[in-house]
Amino acid sequence: MVLVESGPREIFETLLPNLYPHNPSIDLVTCYGGAPKAFRAESGEVFQVGNYQGKEGRARLYRELKTRGYGSIGIICADLPIMTKWKWALAAQVPAKLFVINENGDFFWAEYTNWRTIIHFVLFRAGLTGAEAVPTLTRLLLLPFTLMFLLAYAAVAHLRRRLRSPAS
Repeated sequence: MVLVESGPREIFETLLPNLYPHNPSIDLVTCYGGAPKAFRAESGEVFQVGNYQGKEGRARLYRELKTRGYGSIGIICADLPIMTKWKWALAAQVPAKLFVINENGDFFWAEYTNWRTIIHFVLFRAGLTGAEAVPTLTRLLLLPFTLMFLLAYAAVAHLRRRLRSPAS
């Protein structure tokens, strides 16, 4: 199993002790310096994304992770933008079953049988559930009108300036 530490470290500190009884060999991809306290260095390897900079570095990391034959890959989808591009690139590049971990340490497998959970998760992250839904949808519906107003205002301002400036 490989875990992508794409969220607060506290999540992995509580999650790792629960995962080790089921999978004693866990590797970690992280942007943090060092590994979490609960990480067992003797049974896994830490991959620092800082050591894989640039296109060639990323390709090297993808190759290395692909050759390890992981059965599953876990990514944190907390409400913080930590390693966002890395986690989705790794989820796409590593041929393993994906599970998503939220900020509470709960997780679900990203597969078609969990489509309701996935849709709810995406809607929740987009602010389209509960009390946040109405303001978000209102802003979304007003976006075209706001954009048209701003474009018209800019056009009028530039036209006035052009009409007032002396001809050269």
